[in-house]
Formats: sequence, C-alpha cells, structure tokens
Amino acid sequence: MNEPKTLAEIEALGVTQIAPGLAEIALTLARQLDECEAPTSAAVVARELRATMLELRKVAPPKAAAADPVDELTKQRKKRRGA
Repeated sequence: MNEPKTLAEIEALGVTQIAPGLAEIALTLARQLDECEAPTSAAVVARELRATMLELRKVAPPKAAAADPVDELTKQRKKRRGA
C-alpha cells in the first residue's frame, strides 16, 4: 500500500538519478511500513519515511512553471507582426 505510492512520488519528483541511495531508503522504509504489525514499530518507520521523503523533496529539481496565457498571447502576437 505505501510502497507503490512512495515509488510514484519518487518518480514524480524525478530524484532517482539525483539521490539514488535516498530513494532506495525511502522504498525500503515504505516496504517495512507495509509489513509492520506493531503500532510502535509502524510509528517509528513512518516517521523515518516522512523524514526521508522530505529530504527527497528538497533535492528535487524545480518543476517548470506553467506557461502564463498572457505571455503565450504576447509571443503569438510578436510572431504575427514579425518582431
């Protein structure tokens, strides 16, 4: 349950090449969390997984900002006018 979601987030962040060790630690922790039966153990593993994911989010490359529609219109206008 947690492992596929963690993997999806790691892929969405694009950090596998940047921090492969940290990404693998996160996946291992997610697997362990899925297998935990004791609530105390699950809490400890969940806390470590959360901390690891926070570190991965910090090293993730910034997402490209969505193009502003006004900027797109300005570019099109410049093309039409030959500027």
